[in-house]
Amino acid sequence: MSKTFNRYTVTAALPYANGPKHIGHLAGAYIPSDVYVRYLRLCGKDVIFVCGSDEHGTAIPNQALKENTSSQAIVDKYDALIRDCFVKLGMSFDIYHRTTEPIHHQTSQEIFLNIYNKGLLTEETSEQYYDEEAKLFLADRYIVGTCPKCAHTNAYGDQCEKCGSTLSPRELINPRSTVSGKTPVLKLTKHWYLPLENYEPWLREWILKSHQDDWKPNVYGQCKSWIEAGLQPRAMTRDLDWGIKVPLPDADGKVLYVWFDAPIGYISATRALFDELQSGNIKFATPRRDFTGAKKDDWKKYWQAEDTRLIHFIGKDNIVFHCIIFPVMLHATGEYILPDNVPANEFMNLEGDKMSTSRGWSIEMHEYLQDFPDKPDVLRYALLTNLPEAKDSEFTWKDFQAKNNNELVAIFGNFVNRAVVLTQKYFDNKVPVQGLLTDLDKKALDDLKAAPAKIAASIETFRFREATANLMDLARVGNKYLAETEPWKLAKTDLARVGTILNVSLQIAATLSVVAEPFLPFTSRKLKDMLGVGELTWQQSGGNNLVKEDAPLTYAPLLFEKIEDVVIEAQIKKLMDTKNAMELANQPVTPAKAEVSFDDFSKMDIRIGIILKAERVDKSKKLLKLQVDTGIDTRTVMSGIAEHFTPEELIGKQVTLLVNLAPRKIMGVESQGMILMASDKDGSLKLLNPSGEVAAGSQVS
Repeated sequence: MSKTFNRYTVTAALPYANGPKHIGHLAGAYIPSDVYVRYLRLCGKDVIFVCGSDEHGTAIPNQALKENTSSQAIVDKYDALIRDCFVKLGMSFDIYHRTTEPIHHQTSQEIFLNIYNKGLLTEETSEQYYDEEAKLFLADRYIVGTCPKCAHTNAYGDQCEKCGSTLSPRELINPRSTVSGKTPVLKLTKHWYLPLENYEPWLREWILKSHQDDWKPNVYGQCKSWIEAGLQPRAMTRDLDWGIKVPLPDADGKVLYVWFDAPIGYISATRALFDELQSGNIKFATPRRDFTGAKKDDWKKYWQAEDTRLIHFIGKDNIVFHCIIFPVMLHATGEYILPDNVPANEFMNLEGDKMSTSRGWSIEMHEYLQDFPDKPDVLRYALLTNLPEAKDSEFTWKDFQAKNNNELVAIFGNFVNRAVVLTQKYFDNKVPVQGLLTDLDKKALDDLKAAPAKIAASIETFRFREATANLMDLARVGNKYLAETEPWKLAKTDLARVGTILNVSLQIAATLSVVAEPFLPFTSRKLKDMLGVGELTWQQSGGNNLVKEDAPLTYAPLLFEKIEDVVIEAQIKKLMDTKNAMELANQPVTPAKAEVSFDDFSKMDIRIGIILKAERVDKSKKLLKLQVDTGIDTRTVMSGIAEHFTPEELIGKQVTLLVNLAPRKIMGVESQGMILMASDKDGSLKLLNPSGEVAAGSQVS
């Protein structure tokens, strides 16, 4: 017997505020959760939708080091960027909070103390790497070294990004601190652990027995694998100066583990929502419904009342935290409800490869919005039709174009445009009378009536790809109906019949304006305004009287526009250029050669010369024959730079020249020196010359 719920708490994974987020993150947690919540609201359900920035953990100060700024500046920068993208993409959170806010620190410390005071945490002292110069313990991401699996020289203490292997800091060969660059030492430190193994029997009952049938196979399977492998104690604290202080007297320099405090962010955000509603000081809340009469403590109904359904939308890399660690924490407090479902998605790849911002192989949300500011719904649709619900999926720019041109434009937009334009043309832009119905009309209206329930069934079981396909099928019903009835041919002989056809078509369009809202909120708004139907509920959709006879339509802009090949080709080129640039930037610098003495170096006579003549050398692709004014004399130098420079562009250039190199014959010509060049990471050569004009023969020292 299924449980009856009177309210819903829906969370979307807190994005980590250490950099921009890409469209794979949208496909994993954010677009599906927004579809689900918008649907619940249209059904009149009591629901709150919670999200916010995750702003603690070692990745934040690491990014601050890279950008030469403070941790606070990093989270401020990326919180603002991510928040702006979510607004422009139509994410309808009731609150978008931050884990650096005081109420989150308070809530996290309260939950930690609740569990600690019950004696449910264990204390363990162990050796951890310590930077003696910086005088701090090093978290996993503050240590790099050589990977024992693939020999990559810059593997992190928790993972090698080259081969993907999971590591521990003590597995690294030649470890070094990312803070000082020095070799760390092992030093004893104390931490508080959550003994997950004590909760194995409870987890087996709660997950393996109770959720075998209703959780997605990928989620259930990962949980089962973790539990059956045997759970281990997990540290809930870290030695770090950025984060929430451990609220114990003997815990100086220690903060809560980011994966302890991050999911608590859902609770603290809900508290903040009701605080802001009560005080009227709206800072982070954007409530999507009327909270009139709400009290400050009403947040507890959404986290502690048994008739509340808690649902977490996440990506597959967060399953263990949301299905095992966070539920154990909630269960240990004895105060909170547990997630009823965790519909995690797999990963979305990009053009045949795994999406990765660090490798330059991604489409960042803010960059998409810069290039396609008027197409948030197109991205939502392209992602929804290809969500990685059961296995990894793939986004390609060509598919994005096809989904827009062949479905949104050719089916959805085409149907609405024809229905509205024909109404403008034949009925002075007013909804015509619906007369006697033929079998074709009745079939279209039957399909219309059935569509909302079909779409709803897919949404309620988290099958969003299927739900999106069902939405487009309703637009296909409209197109097929117009193609079969051909009102444009009947206009000269039977205008009343044309009126009935267009009335039925507009009823289909009106239902589309409602059921499209979860998927295409901006398009839905345009369509409602166009039809003048106002705000309708999900239960009202599918009706045959949503647009009233003789009611005026407003305007008829195109809902979607075609995307041309040149636009897509530019995006593919941009993607490849970014990847190539990142690969070059990440290539290691050639190691230094063996040490030389100052006396060795002082023997070299390096001077500035001016190229007087340059010509190619017969039968050689690489060589140029140069005449160089050294200030001492004019001499011939053979240089292997023909693949990088033309003779014409070198004449008159200042160059750096080793003038006391012993002469040697190259292809029968005696070369009297060496032109010094810089070899870039991409293999290209650059001239080394002074920043300003100097006399030929000037010495380099």
